[in-house]
Amino acid sequence: MKSIKLVSTVTTLIVTAALAHAASVTGTVIDKTTGKPAVGDPVVLVAPMTGMGEVARTTTDARGHYSLDKPGSVPYLVRVTHQGAEFFIDAGAASGDISVYDVAAKVQGVYIEADVIEVEADNGQLRINERYFVHNTSNPPTTQWSKKSFEIVLPADAVVSDVGGQRPGGLPTNIKLDPDGPKGHYSFNFPIQPDDGDKDTLFLLTYTLPYKDSKYTYKAEVTLPADNVAVLLPKSMTFSGASFKSVPQDPGIQTFLVKNAVPGKPLEFSISGTGSIPRDQQAAPAGQQPPGMGQGAAPGADASAPAGNQPGGGIGPPVAGEDALSKYKWWILAALALLLAAAAAFFLRKPPAGTAGSAPEAGDMPAFAAQSGVPYSSFGAPAAKNAALLNALKEELFAIESEKINGAITPEDYASVKAALETVLKRALNRK
Repeated sequence: MKSIKLVSTVTTLIVTAALAHAASVTGTVIDKTTGKPAVGDPVVLVAPMTGMGEVARTTTDARGHYSLDKPGSVPYLVRVTHQGAEFFIDAGAASGDISVYDVAAKVQGVYIEADVIEVEADNGQLRINERYFVHNTSNPPTTQWSKKSFEIVLPADAVVSDVGGQRPGGLPTNIKLDPDGPKGHYSFNFPIQPDDGDKDTLFLLTYTLPYKDSKYTYKAEVTLPADNVAVLLPKSMTFSGASFKSVPQDPGIQTFLVKNAVPGKPLEFSISGTGSIPRDQQAAPAGQQPPGMGQGAAPGADASAPAGNQPGGGIGPPVAGEDALSKYKWWILAALALLLAAAAAFFLRKPPAGTAGSAPEAGDMPAFAAQSGVPYSSFGAPAAKNAALLNALKEELFAIESEKINGAITPEDYASVKAALETVLKRALNRK
């Protein structure tokens, strides 16, 4: 009898363990363009830690429903392909529902809220960090995607070094920038998805320009209507541009702004001198949560309407005591992939200061937490802390796999970054 009970107990434990490791993810794929279930779309379970390898595959049924078995407890992503465009969710999310959008090469309602150009100079070179905040307010919501989803024009002598992109609500990742026609013309093969609330699509790039005799005349243009084009540079440099107006900024930064820039019309300004923007000027003011994009009026909207009530939009008139361009400084510091890994490792090995579960002082919020979109308060409790870090790390693992597929990362960099992220991820999993 004892033997029978023992066998029964062991069998129960084996079945329980198997069930714990063999879970499923189910949900419905909804086409937000039509408001109907997406029928017949391929749905794949992929493993970021094994090179985005395919683990399971199915197709949405007549109700847009799908179900996939997860063979283990490692992180997985669910990828659905709709009209050639790929959409992802975390397979460990509370809901397996996925929103997709129809795809078109060009859609109405895509425009630039702000083109922010940060300038520094030394050693005979100009260093430029440029950020494009691009809205998609299409109705019905439609993804703009093609080999030329977003086109840009840089000075002809620009040498591009780093390029990134970010979907609404996602994390920045390296992407490809392709030459497109005359010298200085480029295009991104990266989807411009419909805005997610106040979150838009971000394009980031870094490039250098020759700086002979510490003087340069910058000539470029926008390819979409742009609510704002802003140039930021240190106080030690000199700026002149007939179309630009000075905007009061932080003590260490000069800011010059052009509103309602027109596609095809040259944007020209001259700069001289040398200097670097102080790093502490590139962080958000203490206590200020990362503000949302699109809080002004959309092109053609009634300027008298309350800010925030229109889709998309620009910066709007400056508010007394508020830095009208401060929200864009969140993206001045770019290299988020390495920062994410380093910050995650730090938080995993060091408990948060103060009483457990208590809210941190506003000024204590690190920039990486705001930039990654993870609320800093989530680090108060250990369980919530690990959950937030796991989500961020899984997204970053997916990002480097995407970079590998797109050829935007060298094999050596891919191997080293992936190894670092996997180490941190495994430590987080062991602490769950």
